[in-house]
Amino acid sequence: MNYRPEGCLFRTAENQRAISNIEGIEDAMKKGTILEARAALCDSSHDLIVDLPCGKGIIPREEGAVGIKDGKTRDIALISRVNKIVCFKVTEICTDKDGNTIIKLSRAEAQREFIENCVRKFSAGDVIEARVTHLEQFGCFVDIGCGVPSLIPIDAISVSRISHPSDRFHAGQFIRAVVRSNENDRICLTHKELLGTWEENTACFEAGETVSGVVRSVEDYGIFVELSPNLAGLAELRNDVHPGESVSVYIKAIIPEKMKVKLVIVDTCEDCEPCRDINYF
Repeated sequence: MNYRPEGCLFRTAENQRAISNIEGIEDAMKKGTILEARAALCDSSHDLIVDLPCGKGIIPREEGAVGIKDGKTRDIALISRVNKIVCFKVTEICTDKDGNTIIKLSRAEAQREFIENCVRKFSAGDVIEARVTHLEQFGCFVDIGCGVPSLIPIDAISVSRISHPSDRFHAGQFIRAVVRSNENDRICLTHKELLGTWEENTACFEAGETVSGVVRSVEDYGIFVELSPNLAGLAELRNDVHPGESVSVYIKAIIPEKMKVKLVIVDTCEDCEPCRDINYF
């Protein structure tokens, strides 16, 4: 199976067929197929109620995520899934006292399968797909498959310094990441190594060009302007320029022997520039 971050299977024809009727659910339970559907609510017991066309889907609290049962994962991991797509395996089909169909599910079982078949085989240097789930001041949390989380620390996001991960990413974005280490199924990730070397980035620019950039910091000796995630140049001071602003800059010189780019700020823009598409090298 091709394991991917949660949400990638939901709209596929195979998944929609399987969750649309009880026969498909029974077949998925028999084969151990991982399915996806939307979590409608998290009840007072922290069971996730899943929106299924053919019955009431329930992911019991302890089956909501790997680590919930032994306390290694906090219940916020369940609460935060409400109104989002979750993956699961079907564990039981039964009826309640009123004759309604109850379909018991396990998200943790899907995660355990992914960990066994993929995570334990990851080694340092592997490039993997990830999906941004949420951003904190200290880094970017991502889903590396089946809702299994990992963190990219802010200093590992790009060589060009940023004030917050939102300067580079947004929730729901698909990115690539590099496995830095894998210890006891805990994956440590980095991102900046995929964004190219100084030489690779400067090859995309020429002296004499006027291009767009983002102000990353204002120092006593000049203004650092990001031209690409792994490339920044230094411009002369201006009083009307502030970190986070989008600017147009004239490339005065590219100096390979000193790995420096000299810039002149031409103009500022009123709106901050949104996250750019990432160019991986």
